Amino acid sequence: MNMDYVESVTYIAREVLVYQIPPLRSSKGYRAAEWSVDNPLWRGRMRILEISPTTSSRSGSYLKCEIRLEDVDTGELFACAPYFENGKGVEQVLDSTRFFVIRVVDGNRHAYLGMGFQERSDAFDFNIALQDFKRHAAPLDTTASFGNSKPADKKEPELKDYSLEDGKTITISLKVD
Repeated sequence: MNMDYVESVTYIAREVLVYQIPPLRSSKGYRAAEWSVDNPLWRGRMRILEISPTTSSRSGSYLKCEIRLEDVDTGELFACAPYFENGKGVEQVLDSTRFFVIRVVDGNRHAYLGMGFQERSDAFDFNIALQDFKRHAAPLDTTASFGNSKPADKKEPELKDYSLEDGKTITISLKVD
C-alpha cells in the first residue's frame, strides 16, 4: 500500500555546529567540556520536521519527527536524526544548555554527534520544538472523522476516597515562637 506523508517544519536554526565526540565515559551523560568546541566537524542549518501520514493513508501510523542537518547554500543533507516520543534521539549535555548529543542514522548504521548552538535562545527554541512534538505525538485515531476525533480508550485512574468518616477529627498542633 502506498503511504503519503505530510512534512511540517516546526523549527529552523540558521546555524548549528556539529562535533565529533569521544565515547561516553560515564553513565551520567556527556560533557561539552570534553569536546573540541573551537574546532567543529561541520557547520550548517538544522530543521525539525514532523512527518505525519495523510488522512487517506493513516491506517494506524504515528506522527514522526526528524532532525535534519543541511548545508546552508545547497540544502544537501549532512545527517538525519530521528527523534522519538519518549525523548530518545537527543540528549542534553550535563555542563551546558547550548549543547546536545544526537543519534544520527544512515540505514542500519548510527553514530552519536555533538550539536551546539551559538546562542542560548536557539537552544531554548530547539528544546521547545522537541517538547511540542512529544506533547502531540500520540497515535493517530483511524476511526475518527476529521474534526470529530476522540481520544483512544484510556482507563480512568481509580479514585480513592480520603474523606473523614462522620465523627472523626484531625488535630494539628502548631508551635508558635
